[in-house]
Amino acid sequence: MPVENAPATKADSHDVIEVRGARENNLADVSVALPKRRLTVFTGVSGSGKSSLVFGTVAAESQRLINETYTAFVQSFMPSLGRPDVDALRNLSASIVVDQERMGANSRSTVGTATDAYTMLRIIYSRVGTPHLGTSTAFSFNSAEGMCAECEGLGETTTIDTDQVVNRELSVREGAITAPGFAVDTWFWQVVVGSGFFDPDKKVRDFTEEEWHALLYQPTTKVRVGTSNLTYDGVITRIQRTYLSKDREAMQGHIREFIDRAVAYAPCPACGGSRLSQAALSVTIDGVNIADCARMQISDLAGFVRRVDDTSVAPLRDTLCQTLDSLVDIGLGYLSLDRPAGTLSGGEAQRVKMVRHLGSSLTDVTYVFDEPTIGLHPHDIRRMNDLLLLLRDKGNTVLVVEHKPEVIAIADHVVDLGPGAGSDGGRICYEGDVAGLRASDTLTGRHLGHRAGLRESVRTPKGTVQIRGADLHNLKGVDVDIPLGVLTVVTGVAGSGKSSLVHGYLAGREGVLVADQSAIRGSRRSNPATYTGLLGPVRTAFAKANGVKAALFSANSAGACPRCNGIGLVYTDLAMMAGVASVCEECEGKRYTPEVLGYTLRGKNISDVLAMSVAEAREFFPTGQASTVLRRLADVGLGYLRLGQPLNTLSGGERQRLKLAIHMAEKAATYVLDEPTTGLHMADVDQLLALLDQLVEDGNSVVVIEHHQAVMAHADWIIDLGPGGGHDGGEVVYSGPPAQLIAEADTLTARHLREYAG
Repeated sequence: MPVENAPATKADSHDVIEVRGARENNLADVSVALPKRRLTVFTGVSGSGKSSLVFGTVAAESQRLINETYTAFVQSFMPSLGRPDVDALRNLSASIVVDQERMGANSRSTVGTATDAYTMLRIIYSRVGTPHLGTSTAFSFNSAEGMCAECEGLGETTTIDTDQVVNRELSVREGAITAPGFAVDTWFWQVVVGSGFFDPDKKVRDFTEEEWHALLYQPTTKVRVGTSNLTYDGVITRIQRTYLSKDREAMQGHIREFIDRAVAYAPCPACGGSRLSQAALSVTIDGVNIADCARMQISDLAGFVRRVDDTSVAPLRDTLCQTLDSLVDIGLGYLSLDRPAGTLSGGEAQRVKMVRHLGSSLTDVTYVFDEPTIGLHPHDIRRMNDLLLLLRDKGNTVLVVEHKPEVIAIADHVVDLGPGAGSDGGRICYEGDVAGLRASDTLTGRHLGHRAGLRESVRTPKGTVQIRGADLHNLKGVDVDIPLGVLTVVTGVAGSGKSSLVHGYLAGREGVLVADQSAIRGSRRSNPATYTGLLGPVRTAFAKANGVKAALFSANSAGACPRCNGIGLVYTDLAMMAGVASVCEECEGKRYTPEVLGYTLRGKNISDVLAMSVAEAREFFPTGQASTVLRRLADVGLGYLRLGQPLNTLSGGERQRLKLAIHMAEKAATYVLDEPTTGLHMADVDQLLALLDQLVEDGNSVVVIEHHQAVMAHADWIIDLGPGGGHDGGEVVYSGPPAQLIAEADTLTARHLREYAG
């Protein structure tokens, strides 16, 4: 007789990923079984523990175990991955994290190279193109055979302003070299001083032409400095090799500022910016060369490739068409293959990576996605869902951290974490199918069917900002008036021109503050307390209460633990083995000296305060400057954030809301926000809408680039761009109140908002 509730057989147990006793970050001893070869969506408010479970536990351990299979030599080149704080993880498969990190800092990487679409196109041209040129490498701008000799395959030439590199009134020893990395007493400065090519005490203005050339343009040369054999190259030679070969967008702040100031870029006159040799450019198919193909909008290129009728490339052509069609399906048809990968937004980069994996022959892999709908119009979310299901149907396990009800709806399995954020979260509130979630009394379950209604009455504008003849990127001479004193939402499908219009013609004007999705430039020492300026009044309060100097309470200054230099962690280099980060034994991770930790304020030391969440700190600092900063952090939905949490652990949405909290302290006439709902749970969107209303009620204008229908419905005014993306967009297809959009317009936004508002 069969036994009810019999234990799972050995075969059955392999069909789930078992997590037992997970305690990473705020996870409260979480145990969960995730079905393999299914689509599981993780939900919950910001800070509830979703990322800690999916990325910090499951994906991290999978990656760590894979890394351990490599030799010690190979591991020495990999990042150090500690074991997650979990009792047991069973039946893991290899995991691939498809995140929103920008793609590479290499200026040679493009959408075409990142997806292998350009590689396939090269093979087609090498076989079918006329005149016949040879192998596919003859069409590669990354090979000596195919690249333009003038620009070495970069597509642009650079001119460096020598007066931004050298101060001619000083000697080299006095610090004449003003470029980053050559400051007095640095390693490279010492090499230059000791090179012997010129007198380091001679004013640069008095250099001979030969000395000037050696200082700036000397090719890499072996020199003897003291008793050491070293490598010397001219300052501009070094700048070209170390800085100009990298993607400008990914450079550190001070280097990026220097490059923007000192370097002028222009399309290469020899190849016209195509990066390719004249021989490669002479080969055509139906009169079109490979550079013309790379410049085409992907949706147009797909049609061109489909018309290539030659049996020798038929299978390859079909595979390339599938890749291009997938890019179109995922809402990226407006891109071109020659678009530098480093210029893609986080959402675009994630979707490009997704397409790359769709073409993979690997199966039974665990794919992990972090909010794949970021940057997607409701019209595009449906196509994204199809691709997630396609990955699952290839036999893979798909784990998705997501807030959008449209994605939750297609899940085979849902794990809802909460009930709150930070210390109030980290527990499983619900696990099961979508119907069960909808019927549950969890915060997510209650909000699945939640709809923000249209405003009963819209505010009257107090004037307008006129934009005339906007033609940046794909904008087609746009004339539009952006109303002031109201909440304006700019929407449209991906690639329709929203960012080009707002960032190109509104941001940068006087009185306009922008809180966008760009990364906060902060090291592992930076945290919300230092970034917002909150640490200042906190240090002052501690100093006043204890009669000591305020600098003691900075972990970057006098009060820092001498062993870990105020980081709280000690990084140990194990030579050929991977380095290890461990909690500092001297301060036990508290970052300060015992003397500093002995000073208290109302029973708490500085480490105790930095361990508080924003909500806890508001109770501890009920008045004064600290209270004002904390209130702003709570207003933008960051009440759960710990004051001392390193900035490099925050999500993109958290970083953006942190920036918004800082901007709220400044005098502004117009706030520009770029998808502020990023990373927000449905329940938190209402709080964001209240914040946007408050900004308007305080006399500001608010302009939001947004796809979330709740924000659209809540707007006073909508500017809808389209009708499509790329060259099918770039026009204002509607400008007016949301109610009129729903009642009268037939744009993609109108259709989806009409359906949403019911």
